[in-house]
Amino acid sequence: MRLGPQACGSLDESSKREWLVADGVGGYAMGTVAGLRTRRYHGLLVVAVDGPANRMLGLAALDPVVVAGDARFRLATDEWGDGTVDPRGHELLVSFDLEDGVPRWRWRIGGIVVERELAAAHGSPVVGVVHRLLAADRPVRLELTPLCTWRSVHGERHANGAPAVEHDDGGFEFEQAYRVAGAGWRAGGAWYRGVRAREEAARGLADREDLWAAGTFAVDLEPGACHEVTASVARLDDPAPAATAAVAGARARAARLLAAAGARDDADAQLVLAADRFAITTSGRPTAVAGYPWFGEWSRDLMTSYEGLYLTTNRVDEGREVLRTSAATVSEGMLANTADTGSLEYNTVDGTLWFVHAAGRHVEVAGDEDLGNELAPVLEQIVRRHLDGTRYGIGVDPGDGLLRQGAEGWALTWMDARVDDVPVTQRAGKPVEVNALWIRALDVAARLVRGGDYTALRDKAAASFAARFVRPDGGGLYDVVDGPGGDDASVRPNQLLAASLPGSPLPAGATRAAVDACRRALLTPLGLRSLSPDDPRYRPYHRGSPAERDAAYHQGTVWPWLLGPYVDAARAAGVPVEGVLAGIEGHLGEWGLGSVSETADGAAPHLATGCPFQAWSVAEVLRVRRAL
Repeated sequence: MRLGPQACGSLDESSKREWLVADGVGGYAMGTVAGLRTRRYHGLLVVAVDGPANRMLGLAALDPVVVAGDARFRLATDEWGDGTVDPRGHELLVSFDLEDGVPRWRWRIGGIVVERELAAAHGSPVVGVVHRLLAADRPVRLELTPLCTWRSVHGERHANGAPAVEHDDGGFEFEQAYRVAGAGWRAGGAWYRGVRAREEAARGLADREDLWAAGTFAVDLEPGACHEVTASVARLDDPAPAATAAVAGARARAARLLAAAGARDDADAQLVLAADRFAITTSGRPTAVAGYPWFGEWSRDLMTSYEGLYLTTNRVDEGREVLRTSAATVSEGMLANTADTGSLEYNTVDGTLWFVHAAGRHVEVAGDEDLGNELAPVLEQIVRRHLDGTRYGIGVDPGDGLLRQGAEGWALTWMDARVDDVPVTQRAGKPVEVNALWIRALDVAARLVRGGDYTALRDKAAASFAARFVRPDGGGLYDVVDGPGGDDASVRPNQLLAASLPGSPLPAGATRAAVDACRRALLTPLGLRSLSPDDPRYRPYHRGSPAERDAAYHQGTVWPWLLGPYVDAARAAGVPVEGVLAGIEGHLGEWGLGSVSETADGAAPHLATGCPFQAWSVAEVLRVRRAL
């Protein structure tokens, strides 16, 4: 993926395209093509402290200056509290590449060409930044100013006295939290006050902070020579790993991942590498980050993403451990929805059922009967507790065998947004996708659990599903039946799960009706709307303050991950799907580079919103693209 001088030199374009490298333990480096920090989350060293639920921003930026004779050319791009952009280094940027997941910038100043590459050292909180002088028609000196802080990624820090910084000849240690090392270090120290993050202002959040300029790395470079800076969670007297080694290691890792996954074309390769950013190890266990930059672990997202992240990419051994460690969190028949608090929470009706589906797909795809036998007692506990009833009113209606849910103040399905602690889409009763997943869970239990009469339970639930959810007007499926206000005929994409999951309980005509309803009202180039535009509750834009965004989150906002269920359901119904993924493939170069966003506006042109890098968006697009 390459951007040229027009895209790079336009701040409007280059500041809206973001790159990401992940360290495999929950931390990352992230920024924009322009080099402008538009989010409080942007930085070169973001450390996951005790897991991704607690990330700290350390090295925010490394501002470069090229000195040629008496002239100084500042290559950074910074924005200040009054809206001034200074310096404007993006105007000297002639290209940006993302190759093997490694971002690379090139600036040209007449006959001088400078390149920057950076990569994380996989498995530890280390980032290496390499500047290389590719060409020069005069002597060149490179100066790099590290801009530092140590704060939660979700907040800001302001000047309040000098921070504790220790220096030596090779760099410095910032507040005993991390080290920055490189050649030509000269200690300094001053606050850069009023640095602005424009995307935070757009999200209705605080957008100003202060950063500490710790000094300068300054070296003379000959053409072909490079300068290396490494930032890491290490003490001053620890040896710093080579930045060039981090870059080489990232490229070698990408080659191994692509070979193991059998990448088929450029878009497939980008998605495989995007999937790798979410797969992490924390506290000795494999898991996945739901999205960058602000999400941590979410079990529902992990299980919805499971097949795309682990099976499609041939990471079966890693996936097996994910299922094992997840199974250990089951309590009262519910999977813990590990959350951004870092604690175990039991607050979803569908996360557990997605876990059962993931276990079933693992055994079906990998032929891993041993794991199936190992998980059978947990699967049996899940089914039995759902039959008997568990938290939040989750339990099977003995009359029809369908699963109901609902508790005051709780939104337990994936449509879980709340405003002032009031659910926007509570969906109490019997939601359509929850019951499709319940029928799928009974199928898996019948296959893997010995001695249980799950086939009869499955057949009863399937018959009731077809009788209760199919709308008599031919308009697809009800979204919820037996809710507090009766049956809900809202046109939402949840009905696609009934047609796309293995062992669908729907007759062919109902499958076609569900697909047609979603195709007409919900399908966009970037995914499926969460509510029909014909509904008076429809919100076309996912923008504004946190409350405004949450109110629109599932009321019309587009979700790319739903392209997976749509394509599966359309194929089952015999509906053509040629070109359905063309928009999302183009999107790989539009926002979170090489990745897929969390959401997009319901209204055209469907500008991306939410997290630029989202696990289930990538996983489902990768999975279904392979299926095609």
